[in-house]
Amino acid sequence: MNTEMRRRVASTALIIGFFVMWELCCIAFGIKDIVLPRPTQIITTLVARLPAIWPHAVQTLYTTLVGFGLGIVFGIAIGALVGSSRLAYDVAYPLLIGFSSIPKVAVVPIFVLWFGAGTVPAVLTAMLLSVFPIVVNVATGLATTEPELEDVMRALKASKLDILFNVGLPRTMPYFFASLKVAVTQAFVGTVIAETIASNRGIGNLMMIASSNFDVPLVFAGLIILAALGVALYVVFSFIEGRVTGWARRKDEFAMG
Repeated sequence: MNTEMRRRVASTALIIGFFVMWELCCIAFGIKDIVLPRPTQIITTLVARLPAIWPHAVQTLYTTLVGFGLGIVFGIAIGALVGSSRLAYDVAYPLLIGFSSIPKVAVVPIFVLWFGAGTVPAVLTAMLLSVFPIVVNVATGLATTEPELEDVMRALKASKLDILFNVGLPRTMPYFFASLKVAVTQAFVGTVIAETIASNRGIGNLMMIASSNFDVPLVFAGLIILAALGVALYVVFSFIEGRVTGWARRKDEFAMG
């Protein structure tokens, strides 16, 4: 069995073991469903009420992907601007840090005032939460580009844009894809925050209604769906990262040698 297969088996065994222990602890300690439902109860609820849950899951996924897409566009643009200029880096970075420190739940009511309740506040919240990791990683990748590579391009009479597109951005790809795996999970957080406050659809809204009705298994079913969607998108971007930035990874046999 190769290293990659062993990792997958170990990861699967850990996940299964976690849910088995959860089930056994609930049974052994007599924990009530309203406090912590067993995994089997959550799965039963998920299967039985899937037709009602499915539209909410689709809405959350759609909102997250739109917000995440906008986050990528603005993240690359701002990161390229900040990272390609030392002056811009020194001036804009404190502003970005300050903006990122604002709890995003505090801006959702502002979006509601501007755009009304619904999908738009959720999209914007998902974008805001996902854009900062992308900006930071793109800017860091550009700021740490080897000066020797830039000197070679200048010697070839390359313009700043040529250096950016032919050296800077390719050099930034490992940082960029690493940020995507973080940003996509942040986008889900933003979507659910907005859905719990200012939406009548989505998993966040479903969980709020379920909690108000003390339907705890349905609340946990929503959490399971969010976790599954987040893991699925994480795996997708990890796969793309391996194909695009494989040249930047050290092989296991060399790393362990």
